Amino acid sequence: MSQPAYESHSSPPQASVAQMSAAGLRAFFNIARDWELTIDEQIVLLGSPGRSTFFKWKATPESARLPRDTLERLSLLLGIYKALQILLPQPAAADAWVKRPNDAAPFGGKRALDRMLAGNVGDLVAVRQYLDAMRGGWA
Repeated sequence: MSQPAYESHSSPPQASVAQMSAAGLRAFFNIARDWELTIDEQIVLLGSPGRSTFFKWKATPESARLPRDTLERLSLLLGIYKALQILLPQPAAADAWVKRPNDAAPFGGKRALDRMLAGNVGDLVAVRQYLDAMRGGWA
């Protein structure tokens, strides 16, 4: 019995931790620039790595091997950023939203950034879920 001329794959190849780490960090540092985040804010959003680790990640993201917690944080932050771009198509408005006081339930009159800077992954999840619900996605 002959083999088919092509090989069937059940799923696409998985990105390595190094590839995900580098891509996630590059995207994060672009978001941090757009949101005008301080170094200390960036460190908290990444899960509070040591300062030397943070600066190594920033200088050479391709050499990073991020822990699962940091990869999860990056995924949530990328989702928050994308949701804002969809909800507020003007880049300046989308980028400013995280720093504006918000009376919605998850924020209690504070900025979304304040909620994200509480340091827990659950706070990033809450912001992401709020934005997804506003877009009509899952909540």
